[in-house]
Amino acid sequence: MKSLDHKVAVITGGNSGIGYAAAKALKEKSASVIITGRRKEALEKAAAELGVTGLIADQSKLSDIDQLVIDITRKFGKVDILLINAGITKFGPIEQMKEDIFDEIMNVNFKGAYFTLSKFIPILNEGASVILLSSTSATISPANASVYAASKAAVNAVVKIAALELAPRNIRVNAVSPGPIATEIMDKIGLNDQLEHQLIDSIPLSRLGKPDEVADLITFLSGSNSSFITGSNFLVDGGQSV
Repeated sequence: MKSLDHKVAVITGGNSGIGYAAAKALKEKSASVIITGRRKEALEKAAAELGVTGLIADQSKLSDIDQLVIDITRKFGKVDILLINAGITKFGPIEQMKEDIFDEIMNVNFKGAYFTLSKFIPILNEGASVILLSSTSATISPANASVYAASKAAVNAVVKIAALELAPRNIRVNAVSPGPIATEIMDKIGLNDQLEHQLIDSIPLSRLGKPDEVADLITFLSGSNSSFITGSNFLVDGGQSV
């Protein structure tokens, strides 16, 4: 794959998991990488480990997104690669879903993603690549994931429309939809040995994915080798959604 030298890449939620792996992969391809996060200590630690720039931002707050655009424009100018990755995962049956949990998931996963895209469009370079992190939950419709799945299905709809709207500027917009990936989020949602075995049994390749495997696809979509790909949604799930 060609180098991404002189390319400016912004990754929201880049201090852990897939975002962290993507930042590492893009940095290795010589891109200038900026990661964002809500937790100051975690962000500073990740930025130092990766050798990238870290900027505090809560993607659910439009004021933070506005400030992020100002800061990046001032320090880096235009953006070539935008990975909208920040998101949260919370589950519960529809009957018991609380309004505050609904709002929290939608504010980060959909509203935050939508307005991050919206507010970054003016500073995207001609020929830029935008990648939104979605989820196979929008495809396989797992029980207890109604709000999370709906937030990602909404993202998938926006990807297609954004691809059409930005095509005149040769800006490509795609989604990457991971299935079960071995990241710290699995611990946060309470994945124990029994649940892990059940999850693995649902995956034809019989294992969890690795963050690096998702990052490799993101890196491909970031560069010129994927210059004829836009409006697509790529499933990285070991065949779980087949």
